[in-house]
Amino acid sequence: MNDFNHKSVFVLDHTPYFGISSQTSVNLDFLTSKSMLPASPLPIISKSLWTCSVEATVEYCRIVWDLFPMGKFVRFIVSDSAAHIVNTWNATTQNTVHVLNAMSMIGTPPRSTGQVTEYSVIHGLRAAIEALAEATEFQRDSITTIHAGDSKKLINRGRIICITSARDDASMKSLEDIVHTVLIQQNTISAAHEDSLMISHVHLVIVNICPANTELLVSNRPLRDISPIFKSEIHSVRASDISNLLTHLILSHYDLASTTVTGIPMKEEQNASSSANYDVEIFHSSIAHSVILGNELILPKSTKEGANYETVTLKWCTPRGCGSSEMQPCLAQYRVTPVDVTSRPSSCLINFLLNGRSVLLEMPRKSGGKLTSHLLSAHGGEIFIHSLSIARSSLEDPPSISEGVGGRITDYRIPDFGTLMQRFKLIPLRPTPERPRDENLSKLRRKIYRNTKYWPITLGSTILYSVRQFLDPLLTLIAKPELTDEDIIQCQQVVYNLVGLEARHEHLPLPSMGHRLKGSKKEDQYRLFWSELEILVATSGSSVGHKTVLACIRECRSRGSDSTEKFTFDPAHREFDAQEAAHKSNVIRATTDSPMSPPSAVDMSAIGKKLTSGENKSLLDIITASEKNVAQKRLDFGGRLCTPPGQIAKLYSNLGAKDTTAREVEMK
Repeated sequence: MNDFNHKSVFVLDHTPYFGISSQTSVNLDFLTSKSMLPASPLPIISKSLWTCSVEATVEYCRIVWDLFPMGKFVRFIVSDSAAHIVNTWNATTQNTVHVLNAMSMIGTPPRSTGQVTEYSVIHGLRAAIEALAEATEFQRDSITTIHAGDSKKLINRGRIICITSARDDASMKSLEDIVHTVLIQQNTISAAHEDSLMISHVHLVIVNICPANTELLVSNRPLRDISPIFKSEIHSVRASDISNLLTHLILSHYDLASTTVTGIPMKEEQNASSSANYDVEIFHSSIAHSVILGNELILPKSTKEGANYETVTLKWCTPRGCGSSEMQPCLAQYRVTPVDVTSRPSSCLINFLLNGRSVLLEMPRKSGGKLTSHLLSAHGGEIFIHSLSIARSSLEDPPSISEGVGGRITDYRIPDFGTLMQRFKLIPLRPTPERPRDENLSKLRRKIYRNTKYWPITLGSTILYSVRQFLDPLLTLIAKPELTDEDIIQCQQVVYNLVGLEARHEHLPLPSMGHRLKGSKKEDQYRLFWSELEILVATSGSSVGHKTVLACIRECRSRGSDSTEKFTFDPAHREFDAQEAAHKSNVIRATTDSPMSPPSAVDMSAIGKKLTSGENKSLLDIITASEKNVAQKRLDFGGRLCTPPGQIAKLYSNLGAKDTTAREVEMK
């Protein structure tokens, strides 16, 4: 067990300060009728900082224990004048019932009596380090079976999540230093005791909270390595937002993902004859999303309202009989748990699935329509999300590359694959002491991964590589790890040419045979074309040049053919300028003229009139002007500088005079 997820410790500040109000009013939803309302207005009811902390941390643990019944251990330590142990690594104490019962026995934070009492969260942090040095049942088995009884060989990592309230950043720095010092001291002690584990690494997460009406005095700080065995991060939020923060953190801590099941039909509570559609958010392993194969996949992600993480929206598909046409191979299955476990929609969905029903989930297909990608079903009283195969089934006959015998796919990108192999050809190197083993192999793997994040296998599943004549040299340049200024200008020139192609309402010249989009509407063709181009550039690199080209594509897409603004490009600054135009169609034609797809004579005459009027400039004018500016930086031809305006400069003007002078000298 060598990951941070195996052992986590919550340290909760139980000092008198956490007994104050969070200044966030509690919504009394149960007072739904006028008869239940009291005669006099109720005072504002709010939770204490302690209550907000306990509720958020227990909900964090509920999600962990729902998704990982075994192998993930979480401990609680409460700190005031001393450290109070809430539970142990024993599996019988790893549940919310035990934790809540123990919390009720501890009670609310003590009131400040004025006596000299050392209330501090440091007591809990010391106990948390000691807890990480203790072995869990899984670790003891690993020591016996794998490490031959030598506990010092075990990689023992852990995470500490401390919820406290500090005055300033200096206090947070002091907490980090104390934890780091205690960690070093504990490892010194563990080295001398066989029953104590050495701590390989600690991940400290400090959450600073304060009431809603108080200014945040502690700054957020991202994860940072303090030493080879210690790293930490700081989050500062108001007490009302701590639940959202821990919900966000748990996704990265346990490699989880969010899925929102939308369009769930449910009968109204007040009127059983009518129904409405509801949404339910669930958490599960992120592999349930990443394991899906196929070029048709574009997960519909969006940022969750009121949170800082993304959720994938999948539509409820009405349950139907599982015939042979609905049977799909399952790639993986993972447990799920609802985010809001107490809501009525979540309860209805859970009960529906636990009663033996299964629900298919749909996502939009890249080429239009919908695609069944996941399945929700219960097994043994637990609910799982199943990732379905949306690519070609491995149970079918293998496809043919040349003649199509045994399969239906014949449009593989064989030449492109050959070029790809040539680019990543390996040459054996003689090993040397100064060169790390497999260093070049590791570099090549990273390069291959970057260049094949998006690489359609067949021509029928891509538009970009079917019309590559309009995309050169962008397809070649975008594969480079870094883009120069000249590369960026060339890529943006290609983008503008494509805008011009779309503005003239021309169909994309897709192959006449075999392509699934042949004959479809040009609006759909261009929509999918721009979407695929954006995905390609976004996955090709993260350099400044790649981001500039991606911004150019998104800017053009956002303005589109329905925009009333004109795009111009300044090569010196690589920025867009927007100017109002009087006539939308003329502006688009004038600003997107491209030599790759020349317009008709009528269009050319119209553009000529537009340019001579001086109202707008075409892309050719802009490039010509920029080249002229560059040319003006160099010293001009001397004869042109000496020639009066309007006259033609004569090349080698003194050549004849020199010959005459030479003949006169010879005659003398």
